Amino acid sequence: MEKKDFEAWLDNISVTFLSLTDLQKNETLDHLISLSGAVQLRHLSNNLEILLKRDFLKLLPLELSFYLLKWLDPQTLLTCCLVSKQWNKVISACTEVWQTACKNLGWQIDDSVQDPLHWKKVYLKAILRMKQLKDHEAFETSSLIGHSARVYALYYKDGLLCTGSDDLSAKLWDVSTGQCIYGIQTHTCATVKFDEQKLVTGSFDNTVACWEWSSGAKIQHFRGHTGAVFSVDYNDELDVLVSGSADFTLKVWALSTGMCLNTLTGHTEWVTKVVLQKCKVKSLMHSPGDYILLSADKYEIKIWPIGREINCKCLKTLSVSEDRSISLQPRLHFDGKYIVCSSALGLYQWDFASYDILRVIKPPDFANLSLLGFGDIFALLFDNKYLYIMDLRTEKLISRWPLPEYRKSKRGSSFLAGEMSWLNGLDGQNDMGLVFATSMPDHSIHLVLWKEHG
Repeated sequence: MEKKDFEAWLDNISVTFLSLTDLQKNETLDHLISLSGAVQLRHLSNNLEILLKRDFLKLLPLELSFYLLKWLDPQTLLTCCLVSKQWNKVISACTEVWQTACKNLGWQIDDSVQDPLHWKKVYLKAILRMKQLKDHEAFETSSLIGHSARVYALYYKDGLLCTGSDDLSAKLWDVSTGQCIYGIQTHTCATVKFDEQKLVTGSFDNTVACWEWSSGAKIQHFRGHTGAVFSVDYNDELDVLVSGSADFTLKVWALSTGMCLNTLTGHTEWVTKVVLQKCKVKSLMHSPGDYILLSADKYEIKIWPIGREINCKCLKTLSVSEDRSISLQPRLHFDGKYIVCSSALGLYQWDFASYDILRVIKPPDFANLSLLGFGDIFALLFDNKYLYIMDLRTEKLISRWPLPEYRKSKRGSSFLAGEMSWLNGLDGQNDMGLVFATSMPDHSIHLVLWKEHG
């Protein structure tokens, strides 16, 4: 058949074919297929694959591809990355998808990172770390050995751990290497706090002392309490040191001179914790930037204004129950916005602007769990056998780590959390270093550390 005649015939057949019903079209195709030879069937097979298997990611505008991908879960997307190089490139560059996936895992998001391939890599790192936590494989342990008597006081800052002991010494350790950097002779230490130059100790001898690391010399001695000093905090900008004691009082001292500026009364039990912190919220009683002093005993938390004014009155007293059989745990969290403390009734969070209780978290068997650290995403808790991580968004325990038979302490000073920034969300950089430390009956210090990423 001539080409011209063939084209005319094809046009006529096409018009007729389009006028048929779907059933008639199918019968026509079946008949034509039955008449076809191997060459025609191979041609039909090749063209059908192209027509039926359209690569929509390749054909669609990038914005529409990203929109469709947002409806898939991360694990499905990782599988889709194996389809082709083009699919892997498009899916890996879908920033919003991977950022959302990271947030859902409790990961911090830095929106300033512009690299479109960055967040898929972060997600892969995040999913590995979260799997390690779920499988109870995210940590490892170590020990510090050097004291010859009970270690009662611990304080951690920037990779350094200070330990105070009944052997009349305090030591400063590099957690990453386990090496003792400084060791100085002190009194018996019930509490310690340090910076680069100095160490402040509260003692069972009812005094507070300030020591110089480099020489071991006593810079200042603070005398006035009539009971053991269980907690200290200080601020160089204010030139103020505060102390809480078994004599039921707090004392405010001039850090540089050792002079007692004020004695704050009102507690009816040992003052086991004092925290000096800047306020970050506004209320009728305080403004952002004001210095606030929190003090806690067995049953109550008291809030005091402090700063340039020496004489201050208690702003508020917080408690979880009037029942004296319900006591507060010694550890207290205050970040300038929220106050958090645990008791047998649960984990209590107060809004510092209003002093209202925002929530009470009661996971299973909470009576056995104590607070170590509290953040925006995670909380660190422990009991007699395990260290726990809780996802505060779901209030579920997501990981645990076994603890040895550590030395028990009713006041709880010989336990502490290490790095805390990861509690506001992991980022692949802050999940390293010290997680938890406690003193042992053999006078060593047991450390729980993050494992390096696998």
